Amino acid sequence: MATGRLSLWGNDVKKLRFPLALGLALCSLLAQAQSLQAPKEFYFDEDAKTTRVIVAIPGEGDTVVDRLAANVARKPGDVESHAQLAQIAMQSGRFELGDGLYRDAQRNAGGNQRLARTVTWNYGWDLYRAGEYQRALEQWHKLLGGWPSTPSWQPPTLALVLWKLGHKPEAVAWYAAAVRTEPQQWSSAANYARLLPDWREEDRAALAEVLAAWQADPPAWR
Repeated sequence: MATGRLSLWGNDVKKLRFPLALGLALCSLLAQAQSLQAPKEFYFDEDAKTTRVIVAIPGEGDTVVDRLAANVARKPGDVESHAQLAQIAMQSGRFELGDGLYRDAQRNAGGNQRLARTVTWNYGWDLYRAGEYQRALEQWHKLLGGWPSTPSWQPPTLALVLWKLGHKPEAVAWYAAAVRTEPQQWSSAANYARLLPDWREEDRAALAEVLAAWQADPPAWR
């Protein structure tokens, strides 16, 4: 991803509507009020429309950044340009800017549930990669109970973030749902590169720790 023009975005992107500190405080309160529901037994649903990478303008480099910034400035309701620019910002070290752009994208998605789910899934991953594990969980929590109701991405993803947060029994319980759904796939870490090609190696290694904990004491399904 290009970084050369990131310092110029302040000239093109409208100021964020809400102070970041207020947003973080609200997230913290929501996190305290929420509790993650127990996993279901099986997660067979495909959810490719949620888990797609958002690309409003293909390519890389300064030209793409400039075009995205121009779209955001001219078309405040352009959800996909906001989300793509947010990802570039967060992955380039402009966390506060990216965070605000993602919030704008979620707000602009409004009642378009399909697009809102996609933005939320991507937002969660960029928060996770930034080390914001609790906030990543808060985003993915929003996708529980929607449609599809049992997407296959949820058990390994939630197991990973819960493990990172130190919620190890809950992480193992979610991993157990993956194994129960596809035992031949999720019973060995040797399958991770094929099953999780977009994950970083360090994240696959963390999930392997969850697998080891499951193997040591697999929870019984009730």
